[in-house]
This record gives sequence, structure tokens and C-alpha cells, in this order.
Amino acid sequence: MSKQALIVIDIQNDYFPGGKWTLDGADAAADNAASILEAARARGDLVVHVRHEFESSDAPFFTPGSEGAQIHPKAANRAGEPVVLKHKVNAFLGTELKHLLDDGQISNVTVIGSMSHMCIDAVSRAAADYGYGVTVVHDACATRALEFNGVTVPAAHVHAAYMASLAFAYAQVISTEDYLTGANH
Repeated sequence: MSKQALIVIDIQNDYFPGGKWTLDGADAAADNAASILEAARARGDLVVHVRHEFESSDAPFFTPGSEGAQIHPKAANRAGEPVVLKHKVNAFLGTELKHLLDDGQISNVTVIGSMSHMCIDAVSRAAADYGYGVTVVHDACATRALEFNGVTVPAAHVHAAYMASLAFAYAQVISTEDYLTGANH
């Protein structure tokens, strides 16, 4: 049987209402993430939390040592669950994430968290490039509207475009319900 890991990406206070960089649907995605966390723990999967802090105190969000950079209570790590601190978009870059997965003899990862168009995309593509089987639980991820060249792209469209792209070649993209009923295993 394949060894599984759940990678919980950047479910941090600044992304929630009242934070410095609010995402559309952060609470709903975190509620789904909490259900996924419980299921992964019950199965005995490796659970790895990733927390982003920028290296500079003048960052727009996730400033070092701030309350906004802390993991949100809905996705809090338990004793014994590693927390990987990253300073870049890709959670593998400059961190011990790959070492943790390899030490656990992990062959398949499930990715949840934020932001769909940045850190979820980057870690999913990198994990696939490293040879892991990748599943992304789309409704346990959140993002925000983006602007490019005078066009505002609604958060739902940003999210859909990135999930479609990942599903095309990098990951199995499923719902929380499918994850909880074992459709990804």
C-alpha cells in the first residue's frame, strides 16, 4: 500500500476576515481542511503543516513573528506534526519538506490550503516533478481575485483556472466529499 501524506499549506490568520490579505472563501475552505485533517490523522497519514513568513517586516502580510503569520486555529497542528517554515512560494524550496516526505517513505501527497494560484500550484507541480502522486482537494483551497492588464479576474475564476491546469497534468483534483469517502485512494 502506498504511504500517504497530507500537506497543509499556509492556512494562516492573515488570509481570514480581519487579516491583512483576506481570501474569498477562506473560512469554508478551512472548515473542509479541518475535516480532511481529522480523516488523515485517523488513517495514520503523515500530516505536514507549512507556514509562510516573509523575510522582511515590511511584507504586505505574513510578517515575521506576527499573529497574522500564525496557523489558523481551524487547521492547527497537533503535537508531533511537523511545521515547515518557508520563505518562498514553493514549499519545497529551502525547506525540509522533501526530507520529511522521503523519511516517511511517502509516495502520495494530498495538498490543501492557500492560495490556489500561488503556493498550492507551486507545491503541487513540484511534488509531481519529484515523482509523488499528487491529489489536490479543490474545496479545501482558497484564493482571491487577481488583476492583470486592467482586467479583474474573480476569485472563483482564478481558482477554477488553476484547478483545471493542475488536473490537466499534475494532480488528481477532487472534492472534500470524495476525499472523505476514499475516492482518492
